[in-house]
Amino acid sequence: MAAASQRVLVFPSSSELGPALARFIAVRAQESCGSERARFTLGLSGGSLVSMLSRDLPAVPGLDCRKWLLGFCDERLVPFQDPESSYGLYKTSLLPKISLRESQVLAINPSLPVEEAAEDYATKLREAFPGEEIPVFDLLLLGMGPDGHTCSLFPEHPLLEESEKLVAGLKDSPKPPPQRVTLTLPVLNAARCVAFVTTGGSKAAVLKRVLEGKEAPALPAARVLPSPGELLWFLDESAAGSLTLSVERPTCAAAL
Repeated sequence: MAAASQRVLVFPSSSELGPALARFIAVRAQESCGSERARFTLGLSGGSLVSMLSRDLPAVPGLDCRKWLLGFCDERLVPFQDPESSYGLYKTSLLPKISLRESQVLAINPSLPVEEAAEDYATKLREAFPGEEIPVFDLLLLGMGPDGHTCSLFPEHPLLEESEKLVAGLKDSPKPPPQRVTLTLPVLNAARCVAFVTTGGSKAAVLKRVLEGKEAPALPAARVLPSPGELLWFLDESAAGSLTLSVERPTCAAAL
């Protein structure tokens, strides 16, 4: 399965990438809210994306989030007060800045055992996306680890072959904390648009493997191929340093 379109966008640094990503999100949100769907569904990831979005998304002029619905591409099974909680971090650093209500956020229940937390989150997704066998997000924002993992889908892990569940729980994450809840590949590949955000020279080698390698089995990030959706990579120069494929280098004011 191949994505309908893939674009690799390279920016001088995260200082230019962040505002461009924020504008891209705002444009896609406006388009989605103006469509027959009349809302914008966005899946968030943790890590460095939290600080980037918290800094740059509220700075977009005229941002209107009243019709947004946020979910999480994966989450650590920890209390929301824990610094490892993606929702907890977004709740304190981003949501108050963009006037987003907690009722517009789909979050896990961290008090449940991990398998029950996964099923509970899947139920919330089914209720939020009625009539869709697999929830179709307008935009998913993903990161990638230095081992090529994305969400909580790790190399050679059995969850890469999961085809029935929307959401899976895992107790053996190679990266702490060990208990996590993650969207599965069928949900990632059903999205209208997936945008990876990858920065730093430590990602250059694995990024080359994901975008230019032909290895089998493919690394988890290389298995994200939304069809017929779009696939974009937002990179800084350090992360893109080893690539030989054709890339775009947008200007600061360029429409993406």
